Amino acid sequence: MLEYQVKIDSFEGPLDLLLHLINRLEIDIYDIPVAKITEQYLLYVHTMRELELDVASEYLVMAATLLSIKSRMLLPKQEEELFDEDLMEEEDPRDELIGKLIEYRKYKNAAQELKEREEERQNAFTKPPSDLSEFAKEAEAKDTNLHVTVYDMLGAFQKVLNRKKITKPAPSKITRQEIPIEDKMNEIMNHLRKTKKRTNFMTLFQHDQKEHLVVTFLAVLELMKSHQIMLEQEGNFEDIYIIGSETIHDA
Repeated sequence: MLEYQVKIDSFEGPLDLLLHLINRLEIDIYDIPVAKITEQYLLYVHTMRELELDVASEYLVMAATLLSIKSRMLLPKQEEELFDEDLMEEEDPRDELIGKLIEYRKYKNAAQELKEREEERQNAFTKPPSDLSEFAKEAEAKDTNLHVTVYDMLGAFQKVLNRKKITKPAPSKITRQEIPIEDKMNEIMNHLRKTKKRTNFMTLFQHDQKEHLVVTFLAVLELMKSHQIMLEQEGNFEDIYIIGSETIHDA
């Protein structure tokens, strides 16, 4: 079996993953269902490890934190009597995590706003405005599709693994099989050039062997990073489609 040591820059940390899950599952950040969010978080971490990505220790620390909160919430609640005969309300085990998430979301939104302002500033010129009408249709077409993130890609790859039902093979003597990512990238691009239309993400995974599945997924990520392909998704949890950038420009 081939080993891959790949670190994806798009992963911004465990809080970013949790915030993504909260938004995707439409969860109230002030009332997080710990059991549900823990299950989904562990599923994503497990998928990262299936891909043999370089999972930072902070992801595992957050996983342990979620499991700890989950176990504490399963314990029976206790009430402590005070001298003034009032009952002290127990501290919610989720409070600290919620506070961190709210703080992270605040800075994430601020960073996004600063980025948008920077992009707006880059559009300020001293020369007369250029006629960009020919690009209007292309821009509108891009805006109609949801922004596909690496987390969405991980979710799609989870579906691939479930469909393939990968299990550990019986012990056997096999020859080493080299599967260069560059070859897989060229294979995907040749397919897109040949079909000249968008391709369902799932149809790229024709092999059942884990090595082929992993290399195909990493090849798609590399093509995304180099802007050779575009991804479309009509709605949350809908299928993801891939289209070559060349096809978009030729259209």
